[in-house]
Amino acid sequence: MYHWDEDPDLNITPLIDVMLVLMAIFMITIPVMHYEEKINLPDGSQKAAVSDAKALTVRIDKDLNVYFKDDTFTLDSFPDAFRLQTGDLDKKQVVFINADKEIAYENVIYLLKTVKQSDFTKVSLLTQ
Repeated sequence: MYHWDEDPDLNITPLIDVMLVLMAIFMITIPVMHYEEKINLPDGSQKAAVSDAKALTVRIDKDLNVYFKDDTFTLDSFPDAFRLQTGDLDKKQVVFINADKEIAYENVIYLLKTVKQSDFTKVSLLTQ
């Protein structure tokens, strides 16, 4: 008659060997793996000539006079005049803002806000 072993031994050596090999593989491959996310960066450092005939240009000088097309406005009267003159234009065309370097930053932001509130989606700052 065959007798069963009352106290069986569990052999875990092959399991430990497999786990050590997997751990070594992961330790080697994980530092080599790179996560890469595709993003579109602005081309701010490149110099490009502006030659878009459909583009609108808003210019502000150091005396805070705003020039749009052939008209001159004060900074306070510009938002209403800009909305009236661009009401029937395509809102997808580019609007360039050309500001004097001596004016305060908040005045340029005010122009940006005015153009954005007029539903234009493409606004760029011109530099020289």
